[in-house]
Amino acid sequence: MVELKSINPEAIPFALEKAKRYRLLNEPEDAESICLDILAAVPNHQDALITLLLSLTDKFAQSGLNPSFNQAKEIIDRLDTSYSKSYYMGVILERRAKFHLRQGGPGSGAVAYDWYVKAMAAYKQALTRQESKDQEAVLRWNSCARILNEHPEVKADDADRFEMLLDSYETPH
Repeated sequence: MVELKSINPEAIPFALEKAKRYRLLNEPEDAESICLDILAAVPNHQDALITLLLSLTDKFAQSGLNPSFNQAKEIIDRLDTSYSKSYYMGVILERRAKFHLRQGGPGSGAVAYDWYVKAMAAYKQALTRQESKDQEAVLRWNSCARILNEHPEVKADDADRFEMLLDSYETPH
């Protein structure tokens, strides 16, 4: 196994900017690696934890939910404020909803709907803990609400409709 090198703590601000740049370039693995280097030097560096969490959720679109979804959720406990915990849990859940919506296929709208509802609940919880100047949770909640309002395929699962389809199916003779 190849031994990793440690970064100099004075280089953390530069490294964090690099990680954010790699996220913008849609290279979440590189951003993740840089964040892990920062966290090896300063284990509870909040900006590095948040950037790592966001990098992991960026990977949903590229490589699926596993293991990134659970890894992102594990970071929540390391965040230092109840607002951050609620807000970033909302981000994770919203990005999972978007993943399911992009996947398409039968039932994807209902699955996405369930995850959007969970995200909105997390944002609502964050709203009770935010400062009046910070409106991030409002903006994210509204974004989820717009998707639910503008995409008719994103709705709660209609079990009655499913049963009706089964009832209308006739067995071949």
